[in-house]
Amino acid sequence: MNRIEEKMNQLKKNGKKAFITYMTAGLPDMEGCKKLIHAQEKAGLDVLELGIPFSDPTADGPVIQEASYQSILKGTNLKKVFKLVKEVRKEGCGLPIVFMMYFNTILHYGLAEFAEECKSAGVDGLIVPDLPFEEQFQLREVLEKDEAYPIILQLVAPVSGKRLPMVLERARGFVYCVSSMGVTGQSADFHKNILNYLKEVKRYSKVPVMMGFGIRTPEDVEPMKEVIDGCIVGSHFIRLMEESGYAPDKAEEYCASFKTELNAG
Repeated sequence: MNRIEEKMNQLKKNGKKAFITYMTAGLPDMEGCKKLIHAQEKAGLDVLELGIPFSDPTADGPVIQEASYQSILKGTNLKKVFKLVKEVRKEGCGLPIVFMMYFNTILHYGLAEFAEECKSAGVDGLIVPDLPFEEQFQLREVLEKDEAYPIILQLVAPVSGKRLPMVLERARGFVYCVSSMGVTGQSADFHKNILNYLKEVKRYSKVPVMMGFGIRTPEDVEPMKEVIDGCIVGSHFIRLMEESGYAPDKAEEYCASFKTELNAG
């Protein structure tokens, strides 16, 4: 079974909510990035989203766009990120790792080659925000050839509406619910019908429902806690890392505190 699915099953069994962070690969540098990954695992993080820097990250807000740009300036590319993941796996990291990336990067690498390298490195899942469900067939065809290849995690939004049954029918791992219209990092400015939307996703989803975009603190998701199975913090986590000089102890402290509060009560 995939690491993500194992983790989700474990959390469900224990009645716990999942805590997931997003960080841009290659920051502050490759060694520093590895230290941050280990620190978050030590803190009890459930899944890590590792952003692959891209020149035109259309789903990302200014914080992640700038982080992606800075990482590219440092020479980060997909091959180097694969090497990074292989190294943290050799160092004992068992954390489920998801690549958040854009389809051009996969296409340029080669679908079959990309799938094989994911398997070799230990990548568990993929989120491809610019690849709609109806256009996933090529990638899905390749990934479904081997159970050790990563799974595709589905993104849904408040406007998904009638598409939800189709998108969620074959969903694996968890479903990523975009909490607002627009890009990442919008400071908890959630969609006005957020609860109804999340309940509708929950109605159709056979896998855990995660909420992301604009989340900073456990209090941000308190009104939705009875519906969602966990949450994702991206832009705010990147800001914290920038402000702390990418200090591993700050990453550990934030993740441990957030997860404790998320599962309190």
